[in-house]
Amino acid sequence: MIVVLWILNILLAVIFLGVGGMKVLRSRDALAARFMPWAADFAPTTVRLIGVAEVLGGLGLVLPLLTGIAPLLAPIAAIGLTLAMIVAGAVHVRRHETPAPAVVAGILTIASAVIGFITL
Repeated sequence: MIVVLWILNILLAVIFLGVGGMKVLRSRDALAARFMPWAADFAPTTVRLIGVAEVLGGLGLVLPLLTGIAPLLAPIAAIGLTLAMIVAGAVHVRRHETPAPAVVAGILTIASAVIGFITL
């Protein structure tokens, strides 16, 4: 079961580090124009804070398991990312966009949290 947790958490970490890093490094206008039209509805600081939260969550999925220091933090990070994906899905529904990416990421983070709590 620990192998499944590692695979899932590495996959999720890559996703959240990539997407969150994009929100941190690119301007809100650039994100809204090409990748994330929802960003136009939020202040630039809010978009960056969302990105920082996703980057920290992605790191939180892997670093506690990798270092062996407080491995219980990995499923807790997954819960935090699940909550973020619930909000993201609601934003996409409100904007009449497909919430599919947020739903898939949310399901995977729930799976990570459950497996993490069972395994650890």
